[in-house]
Amino acid sequence: MTSPPSSRLLLLPIPRCCWAAGGGARAPAGSSSTVRLGFLGGKRRLGAVVAMAAAGADFDARVARIASTIRVIPDFPKPGIMFQDITTMLLNPEAFRDTIDLFVERYKDKGITVIAGVEARGFIFGPTIALALNAKFIPLRKPKKLPGEVISEEYSLEYGTDKIEMHVGAVEPNDRAVVVDDLIATGGTLCAAVKLIERAGAEVVECACVIELPELKGRDKLGNKPVFVLVKADEAG
Repeated sequence: MTSPPSSRLLLLPIPRCCWAAGGGARAPAGSSSTVRLGFLGGKRRLGAVVAMAAAGADFDARVARIASTIRVIPDFPKPGIMFQDITTMLLNPEAFRDTIDLFVERYKDKGITVIAGVEARGFIFGPTIALALNAKFIPLRKPKKLPGEVISEEYSLEYGTDKIEMHVGAVEPNDRAVVVDDLIATGGTLCAAVKLIERAGAEVVECACVIELPELKGRDKLGNKPVFVLVKADEAG
């Protein structure tokens, strides 16, 4: 992924479950876990330093609040899996609102015409982001869930394959799309989503996720397609 504009970073102690946005080093071994906070920013302007500092502090606070509400469930849905559970974040209206707002702030004024949500948890975030951006929302669904004519893209699983589908005509060649999901792990689903939309002639500007599991190297599968995340699961374990 390309990191959010501006390189200023702040390390804050948070629960071990998460750390945030935009790439970077692992949490220090033998210490409390940290959250790495990226800044959404633009070009610096004379006279705006104080305002930017205030905005940066606000961004930090919102990301930290989001990270603190995500819990980890061990051995779910099978042994060895550390499940990143966003349902606890959805119970906190302030953190939920922060999540939506940070995505909207990133993509406003970027000419985004499509928000494509990946089934199922991409449906939680995608429609609200789309409304705020005055963009179309397109559900990317599992096979045989959409009525009418669809196009599909196959992707690999650990054992076998699966598909995602989209309605024919949902996107147009001049559309600029962001693919939204709750989490990037191996990157297989997001990669299939990007291919599906681009086959229809639209441009995928970026993929956007709340959480990333860096150890699964999902970004590698997406190649040079940018991925924006708010929280990275703590690699220090």
